[in-house]
Amino acid sequence: MSERRTIRIASGQGFWGDLLDAPVQQVRRGPIDYLMLDYLAEVTMSILQKQRSRDPSQGYARDFVPLMGEILPDCAERGIRVIANAGGVNLEACRDAVLAEARRAGLAGKVRVGVVVGDDILHRLEELIGRGHELRNMETGRPLTDVLDRVQSANAYIGAAPIVEALRREATVVITGRSTDTALTYAPMIHAFGWSPDDYDRLAAGVVAGHINECGAQATGGNCLLDWETIPDLADVGFPIIEAAADGSFVVTKHEGTGGRVSVGTVTEQLVYEMGDPREYITPDVIADFTTIRLEQAGVDRVRVSGVRGRPPTDKLKVSISYGAGYKAVGTLVYAWPDAVAKAEAADRILRERLDRLGLRFDEIRTEYVGWNATHGPLAGPPPADLPEVQLRVAVRSAERAPVERFSREIAPLILTGPPSVTGFAGGRPKVQEIVAYWPALIDREEIEPNLRVEVTEA
Repeated sequence: MSERRTIRIASGQGFWGDLLDAPVQQVRRGPIDYLMLDYLAEVTMSILQKQRSRDPSQGYARDFVPLMGEILPDCAERGIRVIANAGGVNLEACRDAVLAEARRAGLAGKVRVGVVVGDDILHRLEELIGRGHELRNMETGRPLTDVLDRVQSANAYIGAAPIVEALRREATVVITGRSTDTALTYAPMIHAFGWSPDDYDRLAAGVVAGHINECGAQATGGNCLLDWETIPDLADVGFPIIEAAADGSFVVTKHEGTGGRVSVGTVTEQLVYEMGDPREYITPDVIADFTTIRLEQAGVDRVRVSGVRGRPPTDKLKVSISYGAGYKAVGTLVYAWPDAVAKAEAADRILRERLDRLGLRFDEIRTEYVGWNATHGPLAGPPPADLPEVQLRVAVRSAERAPVERFSREIAPLILTGPPSVTGFAGGRPKVQEIVAYWPALIDREEIEPNLRVEVTEA
């Protein structure tokens, strides 16, 4: 356990596909103790499951491995520990790849990699349902048996305890699967300060810190609505760093000399992101009350957070399930002035008449006019008469693949058999894609937590 009064936990990725050099900059541009990397979204797990089904060596966030090859020497030299949910559905393969990078970098005997296994319950679904766990959809109430034959992934959200255990066993890198995003930040706080499982106010403060950290530069001026045009140097935006104290208070900051901004405004915008009832931000370890958060500007690019209160957790864990829900395709054409919107509307009518004449039936057909109403829908009002161009975007969805494939062949003919002035046929014939739908459910935590295990391996 650390005797230091504060620790610095840096955010390096807000999603799989975020800035590749952000973690490198976090490690090299100033002092940090921990680097957290958040790669997973709900549907990401199904993508990784598909990759693994095609190639048993895959199923994790592959960007993570070359990144570790680049920064592990720095981390080993400076004592920085990395926590990432990059393991996806194949933690062992991810671990082995990172260990190989460590050995290639000459770090044999200097790096330990821990994995947290047990959140993946895809293979357990029939057994769990057979014992009375219906895994009902939290939004619709339907039992999972309605789509069981189409399920592609199923992962329980786990809390901080196994990550803390891996840190206690001196793991340099901790790799999880479907950990809660916030736990990647507050697990180091529990480890460093020795917080107990019932220290709910401090744990809730850690959750708030994790929520600020989890989306990367969205807390430091990226995607910021408030005075967005005044945010400096987003090309070199600094990612957030949590300076945490043992009492649960912390400061949000970033490395000096980086772009972006840390202000009460930018932090507040991140706090309300993806938030339901602010009084009940539920995690596996604690329920945080976001209405108790107090923010104070504590200097340039420094925001102090305090006052957070928490309550005991529930007896359930959330399960993220994905399943196949049919097929879709999206086609686009760009129409030019004059009368750009009128031409696009006419093309949409012609396309729908042709689909109807062919006897094609879809679960849904959706039309948007990009440049006029695609973002705001009916709130956009009537189209301006002088729009220089508009993109017609038509999407179809069906449980069957065949009608979607035929739709994809009906877009291009509009170029010569529809209204004039098509100026762009983006991407060629629309690609038929499988729809992956999200099924949130709850499960008794005693079905998950006893099956979690931590493995730590030395390079």
